[in-house]
Amino acid sequence: MILNDEVQMLRRVPLFSGIDAAKLKLLAFASNRVCYREGQELFHQGDEGDAAYVVLSGVVDVYKEGPSGDEKIASAGCCSVVGEIAILCGTARNATVKASTAVEALRISKDCFLKVLSTCPRSMAETMRVVGQRLAHSH
Repeated sequence: MILNDEVQMLRRVPLFSGIDAAKLKLLAFASNRVCYREGQELFHQGDEGDAAYVVLSGVVDVYKEGPSGDEKIASAGCCSVVGEIAILCGTARNATVKASTAVEALRISKDCFLKVLSTCPRSMAETMRVVGQRLAHSH
């Protein structure tokens, strides 16, 4: 996927919809494209929150550790963002995310993610709304 394709994909992500094209281009350029095989972990519950991921293709499943093992609590597909809660809250990962199919994603470092969101109040407000919803449904 070339940079302009990644910018177009980021524009479709609700979280980044209020960010201008130049900042999206910077975000895409500063991100790393990563690929995961079915069953491979993007990150594990309890890990440090060092990056957020934008799913470009495929589906990921979100699991929480429970008394009877990992429990699937959600799935996310194309144009979804996962991993942002640990970055925004400054906490360890509150869930494990695994590829349920082959997945391509953009890995956005914590610093880059926060820098871009801080330049756009609309995106920061959308982020807070999404995080609030996820936290409300994760308990």
